[in-house]
Amino acid sequence: MEKNSLSKVKISTENRYELSKVVREFVDYSDWGYRENEGNYSSERAQSNTYITGKKKSSVTSSIFIGGLHFGWNFNQFWGGKKLWSKGFVDSGDVNIVYDRSVESQKELRVEKHIEGSQSQVFATISLGPQSPTDAQIEKIVSNFWEFEDQISDSKKEIQDEISYKNQFSNILLDSKNIIFRGAPGTGKTYLANEIAADIVSEGRSTETKDLTNEEKSRIGFVQFHPSYDYTDFVEGLRPKINDNGSMGFELQDGVFKKFVSRAQENFDNSQKSKEDIQKEASAEEKMDAFFESIEFGVDTFSTINGSKFSITGIDDRHISIDVPGNKISDKVSLNIHELQSMLAADQNFKKVKDVNVFFGKPHGTQQYSYDLALYKKIKIRSTRSTLPTVPPKKKNFVFIIDEINRGEISKIFGELFFAIDPGYRGTAGGILTHYANLHDNPESKFSIPKNVYIIGTMNDIDRSVDSFDFAMRRRFRFIQIRADQRLEMLSILDEKIREKAIRCMKSLNKEILKIEGLNENYYIGAAYFLKLKKLSFNELWTDYLQPLLQDYVRGMYNEVGIMKNFEDVYQNACSDTLGQASDIDDSAEN
Repeated sequence: MEKNSLSKVKISTENRYELSKVVREFVDYSDWGYRENEGNYSSERAQSNTYITGKKKSSVTSSIFIGGLHFGWNFNQFWGGKKLWSKGFVDSGDVNIVYDRSVESQKELRVEKHIEGSQSQVFATISLGPQSPTDAQIEKIVSNFWEFEDQISDSKKEIQDEISYKNQFSNILLDSKNIIFRGAPGTGKTYLANEIAADIVSEGRSTETKDLTNEEKSRIGFVQFHPSYDYTDFVEGLRPKINDNGSMGFELQDGVFKKFVSRAQENFDNSQKSKEDIQKEASAEEKMDAFFESIEFGVDTFSTINGSKFSITGIDDRHISIDVPGNKISDKVSLNIHELQSMLAADQNFKKVKDVNVFFGKPHGTQQYSYDLALYKKIKIRSTRSTLPTVPPKKKNFVFIIDEINRGEISKIFGELFFAIDPGYRGTAGGILTHYANLHDNPESKFSIPKNVYIIGTMNDIDRSVDSFDFAMRRRFRFIQIRADQRLEMLSILDEKIREKAIRCMKSLNKEILKIEGLNENYYIGAAYFLKLKKLSFNELWTDYLQPLLQDYVRGMYNEVGIMKNFEDVYQNACSDTLGQASDIDDSAEN
């Protein structure tokens, strides 16, 4: 047997042992919780227990790494209902080991793949009857897990291998989900982030944003953090608006990141749907479009089952605004346009408001449902055109760039999103209630970040805010240092002689910087500064850009004047034979 094969067997054996230990403790913990609480969940008892891998349990999740996979375990009401201990998961993101005791006489251990919006794909099942699983049964289900996980990993690798990315960091981002480029000023971190984003959304076709289609460009998001940036800018918040009557009011609006994630989520969800579901939704959308085109806003009236008259005053991407003159409490009502579309796409015939309540899982209806039902009946009877899509859209990657990520107050900007952006909790498993959840159409709906969203941050190591960069955020990003001499290829747009002298000047300055006590490679001068030579002379570059930067570096130091004189001498000596105007060359690669 080859050395690599022996190593794989050894690693696999260690993984099986470690995961079997976790599942054993998880099962025992579940049994204890169910027995002690008679099937009902007790947060006090859960949080006081130190079961799985010796870590203190919480009411939500804990985690551990085994064999390069991030495992979490949880008991969640989404799956278990009121008897929260009756169903739990040990999961690695794609594949779950499920201990299902929802029927005590028919317990099961399963290996399954969770598919958002659809029934899970079951790979293996061990029926336990009324008994708890033995060690042998746990070892068997763990073996099934690794077999299934290997199949999925191989499938992923085959798909990824089909795409040859041009940038060396593209696959690193795809594997890590979140990365931050750190380094000295002017090292091309922002430009590199844009290259990677273009590489990924174009599937390796180009690293230049100018080569992308409009659709591909729409899958790249960009924001630059600053000290005044906050949660309401990034996630969601209240924004002023002018009401129809001219008065001032406020409305909840999504921030730049949430809007971006919503587009990615829509693509991800649609890619998981069947051809039939896509056809039904397209049909519903066409019927709605035809209906809204045929009516006159504010003039045509409609009636609910109870005879309440109303008219439609406007629509947008998310809401239908209606006017109800006879409503003494509120004559302005906003309907969720997606809920109406869901009703039209469903294989159901809604006759009463109660039917709508049941469809949306609401024990008690809302005022809006009576208007939804009235519009549903009007739109349902319309015929549709035959130009319907028959194939679900392909799942596509979305890349969000956060420039100068450390200049913002991270905890104030991300809030509860710390959990949702964790690579191990992407998708519904990492769903969270946002700060303004009580103002949503459905206050119980959770916001999550799908697996097709990738985040790139950039930061300068010498920025004074680096020291306060949130440690909770640090754990969720992979940090990659970009050195000053690592991106010299960006100078290829310069004339050859100027490029050679620019590199010599940069290296000479950086060598001198390293001699100063208190300075290190984080204070190096990056190549992006020298791209300005397309329009400036070396003297102008020194007086207008490099000298002020270096002055900030050494301000307050002993012999500040002498240090600056040395910097200038080194620069002038290195660049002495290249002084003068440089040729006019495209500066598109500047950071």
